[in-house]
Amino acid sequence: MIISVSRLTKYYQVHKKEPGLLGSIRSLVARKYETVKAVDDISFDIAEGELVGFIGPNGAGKTTTLKCLSGLLYPTSGDVKVLGYTPFERKNPFLKQIALVMGQKNQLWWDLPAVETFLLNKEIYEIPKDQYKTTLNELVELLEVGELLKVQVRKLSLGERMKMELIAALIHSPRVLFLDEPTIGLDVVMQKKMRDFIAGYNQLHKSTILLTSHYMEDVRQLAKRVIIIDHGKIIYDGKLDSLVKKFAKHKVLSVVLDEYVAPEKLSEVGELVSYDFPKAVIRVPRSASNVAAADLLQKFPVDDLNIEEPDIEDIIRDVFTKSKS
Repeated sequence: MIISVSRLTKYYQVHKKEPGLLGSIRSLVARKYETVKAVDDISFDIAEGELVGFIGPNGAGKTTTLKCLSGLLYPTSGDVKVLGYTPFERKNPFLKQIALVMGQKNQLWWDLPAVETFLLNKEIYEIPKDQYKTTLNELVELLEVGELLKVQVRKLSLGERMKMELIAALIHSPRVLFLDEPTIGLDVVMQKKMRDFIAGYNQLHKSTILLTSHYMEDVRQLAKRVIIIDHGKIIYDGKLDSLVKKFAKHKVLSVVLDEYVAPEKLSEVGELVSYDFPKAVIRVPRSASNVAAADLLQKFPVDDLNIEEPDIEDIIRDVFTKSKS
């Protein structure tokens, strides 16, 4: 396995202070601490070439896990191996084979063109000149940023800067790539372009990618396997399709009508989620979806009918709700 995590934990001691001057004085005499379990005894393996979605709500432990895997954090306990190395030892052969891209952090020099950072990384990673040129040309072509290489980073749009961040992270052709919210803040069009690039890069180089994102469309489009983490614990690890089958107990019937039908009549088929004539959306139990569809076609003036899976966001929400109950 390229990534192997066994019983990883990362705990923090967080200082708790009462508000006001009196609270400040008390904290000087006797400080109170609370243990926060950012990552709590998790285990998983990722094979070479896999692109895995790592998802969960804010504070679930996603970024902490990625920092442990990339060697930025020393774990409280557990065993972590990436490419056979122990990440927190930060050995050069290990660092030359990984990359961490964080959507809310940047490594580019603000007042210089991005190509200056690429050249610096070339020296840091000791990349041969010919290899550097070949890799840079490939990435520039894939991301369509040839005309932006000599533009000051401060003058680039957010989407353009994120493309340059990716080039800076990939210029040394890492075997393992940790992507932490790579599409955060981007518009819908740019999100799709970034997803297309990540998918293409994964297929072309067989790189191993662990991706976190709050945008479920990123996960749905890119990852066949997902790991769901909540309050530092893994609550699901498996195929995305299996997640849908396991937790989505209903399907959605999207209906377009030829003639107006009273809402109460449609409600007899299933739960009427929305109705704005001529379109209605009805939720029915998964096992009854075919019968409900046939019922609609026989009893109502239907122009078009689709049986759909529920939104992945709704499924993930149900998973988190069940994990807390």
